[in-house]
Amino acid sequence: MENPSSRKPNKRNPVLRYAGLAFQMMTTLGLGVFAGYKLDQKIGWRFPVFLIIFSLLALAILLWQIIKDTRR
Repeated sequence: MENPSSRKPNKRNPVLRYAGLAFQMMTTLGLGVFAGYKLDQKIGWRFPVFLIIFSLLALAILLWQIIKDTRR
């Protein structure tokens, strides 16, 4: 009988793997939006420049992470 603690990490349940990826996506995007919003508030600009920049940066990081994780 195989010891459960000796399993390889790639043999995890795919549902749990993708649920963790979804939580990571929400967290990363939320942090990017929050940081951009707060920086725009601090600077006092009317147009949300940093909100847009940080949101797009977070999306680019997320796409790279998804591609990297789904290739395994």
